[in-house]
Amino acid sequence: MAITRRKPRAERKARTCGRLWNSRRLIGCPRVMHSKKWVKPRIVDRLINQMAESSKSENLREEFNRWAEAGRGEGMELDHLPITLPVLEKMRLAPTDNVLDVGCGAGWLSRRLAKLVPEGRVVGMDISEEMIRHARRASVDFDNLMFVSGEVAQIPWQPNFFSHAISVESSYYWPDPAAGIKDIFRVLSDGGLAWMLINYYRDNPHCHQWGSLLAVPTHLLSAEEWGQLFQDAGFTNVTHERIIDRSPSPEVYTGRWFRDAAHVRAFKEEGALLVHGTR
Repeated sequence: MAITRRKPRAERKARTCGRLWNSRRLIGCPRVMHSKKWVKPRIVDRLINQMAESSKSENLREEFNRWAEAGRGEGMELDHLPITLPVLEKMRLAPTDNVLDVGCGAGWLSRRLAKLVPEGRVVGMDISEEMIRHARRASVDFDNLMFVSGEVAQIPWQPNFFSHAISVESSYYWPDPAAGIKDIFRVLSDGGLAWMLINYYRDNPHCHQWGSLLAVPTHLLSAEEWGQLFQDAGFTNVTHERIIDRSPSPEVYTGRWFRDAAHVRAFKEEGALLVHGTR
């Protein structure tokens, strides 16, 4: 007669916790063993969330590296300049201002900003190392411009430095927009201004189809929701407005982002969303 030995209680408990970890549920498991220390379930939940955010960031980095290799970074100026020029006027930059360009891509906006602040400094930041390489190669003639690779939730810069921070067509890609806006607040000086410009937002029904066409997750938020994130981060005087794209529309459209030329015109008539606030 075979005798089955029951596994020690500690081993049974460890196996149970492992199954619960894999399922991202900790019901019935009061503690788990991590790095030879007991870790409470809520700490494990936070670690799991951090791992998920890290995975999202890595996917985003890889996707925009592919965009850079395909030359798409250089084409963004043509697409985004008509809605960006009015914002540059609203910023009223002084020659000595320090400006952060979040999600700078190949650096087209950073170079324009550098010309407007000849006695200041412009830092372009992007999650894609390949975009940063393209930006640096195209910007060797600028003494007041530099590019760094990094994530908006952990901007690689000292606190209270920039007088302005601007992000064009980037924020809806951020894995955690709230964390990104909070870190922008951190690196702005007292009285500094944050400017966020996007074409993809809930109040414009003619852009909603983009989410299913993109290879990475996006955040389709309303103007009020974006404004609330600014307020939650500590910004004051938070306002939002529409920036109309007045560039000519095509007579015929055969791309993938819109149904036809009439759809393009309707999208542009709604305008891009500009949210700004004061630190």
